[in-house]
Amino acid sequence: MMDRLEAMTVLAAVVEAGSLSAAARALGIPLTNVSRRVSELEKHLGTQLLVRGARRLNLTEAGARYVAACRRILEQVAEAERMASGEHVALTGELVVSATHVFGRTHVLPIVCDFLREYPDIRVRLQQTDFSVNLVEDHVDVAVRMGTPRDGNLVAVPVGQARRMMCASREYLARRGTPRSVADLAGHDCIVLETLGSSGRWDFAHGWLDYDGPVRSRIAVSTAEASLEAVIQGLGIGHLLSYQAVDAIASERIAYVLEDQQPAPDPVNLLYAPRRPLPMKIRAFIDFASPRLRTLLGAAA
Repeated sequence: MMDRLEAMTVLAAVVEAGSLSAAARALGIPLTNVSRRVSELEKHLGTQLLVRGARRLNLTEAGARYVAACRRILEQVAEAERMASGEHVALTGELVVSATHVFGRTHVLPIVCDFLREYPDIRVRLQQTDFSVNLVEDHVDVAVRMGTPRDGNLVAVPVGQARRMMCASREYLARRGTPRSVADLAGHDCIVLETLGSSGRWDFAHGWLDYDGPVRSRIAVSTAEASLEAVIQGLGIGHLLSYQAVDAIASERIAYVLEDQQPAPDPVNLLYAPRRPLPMKIRAFIDFASPRLRTLLGAAA
């Protein structure tokens, strides 16, 4: 008989990876096994779950409902295994932590290294992405995120604030002049982070007065690290977060622009999904990381 739990695991991996071959690599099993498990599952259910496109697999309507149910079941099984293995009563097991690229490298990774030295029986998987994550569906234990959480069911532990700042190199400002108002940006070269807006506009909905005019994008990038480097190289004015710019500001490689017109800071939180009981590894990391992040963010404010 088909092992339905195994088939559910394979299907969830295929959807997460985006292809059968990527899922096979992630699971460490032959591609033929992955294809066979999905086909067996579709045959057992009597319905098509996946549509194989030219570049990516897509879920059918029935497939989307079934995968959502599979994820809930697999999480319940994983929770049962965690309880049986003692993760709720002992500091052991794998801890999945999510953070953005720059914040993860500069702030979270050093804390994780110290945490692992303190708790040698815990393993950490640090996921760095500038996109939002679903803690339950993506199996994330703790996420470090800026802004008010969209999911009101998550537990948020405040660890500080971060300001959205405009910055430019001193060489650029000497060459092109310093803008005196947000409207002056229309006459400057700007560095656009595409995750924050399109390559032709900046999003000023976070408190930058009421300006929503076009900016001249000299370069559009997809990561905050690239945006910071472009600012340092003098390509234009960039839209950065205070903790991203703090070292370059301190070394006088770049300077704040329109600092007196900055928006109100956004909160930074440690987020986790409520569980009863809460695994000790999560509680230990929250207690370990939160005071350290408050100190770091206080220095960058």
